Amino acid sequence: MSQIAINTSQNVNINFNTASVGERMLAFIIDLLIRVAFVVIVFYTFFNILDLGYLLSGLDQWSVMAVYIVLTFPTYIYPVVFESLTEGQTPGKKLMKIRVVKIDGYQASFGDYMIRWVFRLVDVSFAGVVGLVSMIITKNNQRLGDIASGTAVISLKNNINISHTILENIHEDYIPSFPQVIALSDNDMRIIKDNYTKALKIDDRQIITKLSNKIKSILKLEIDATQMTERQFINVIIKDYNYYTGKDT
Repeated sequence: MSQIAINTSQNVNINFNTASVGERMLAFIIDLLIRVAFVVIVFYTFFNILDLGYLLSGLDQWSVMAVYIVLTFPTYIYPVVFESLTEGQTPGKKLMKIRVVKIDGYQASFGDYMIRWVFRLVDVSFAGVVGLVSMIITKNNQRLGDIASGTAVISLKNNINISHTILENIHEDYIPSFPQVIALSDNDMRIIKDNYTKALKIDDRQIITKLSNKIKSILKLEIDATQMTERQFINVIIKDYNYYTGKDT
């Protein structure tokens, strides 16, 4: 299994195992079976249970085709919808424990998923040969949609996830609150995020308080408790750090 080194905005390389061609094909087959099952259920409901087939009898060929497109429309947008809502995973990818990520280290956006979806029309052409050949010959097992969107599909079976790093998904219009965070190092932020994540899982308020006080002490900040809670403060610190350290990349 090959590896991909994702370079984060903090110039930290994180190694991930790329999903194999076999894993991606199995995920595709699982998703295909789900979509086929959906079409079977919709058609059975429309024509048998509701018995609405008679509505098509008076329509021309183009109108009938339009009705079929409307009934099966969810299957067309299936990949982009699921990947957008579940951070790079369709049900097939989830079962195979693989995920779409950006090579630059950030979480893929809706636009990235859209590009992958549009290029899928090319990748699945000639019975999927185009996409298959692309995945075989490219370094990171990328199909054309991945190359165009700057994404790759990684395996999560090694229990490594971007959420385990100092990365934080922030919007382009994000406004930082504490420029003092540039005094922290990547290692400082990694320790902060790791301890904060663990504290949240077990709802350890004592650790969160100590962590918040430690950050305020290091950065010489005085935050009124009425302005934001300790959890809000730590969240802002993490996002601000990503904002400032990512600006020059």
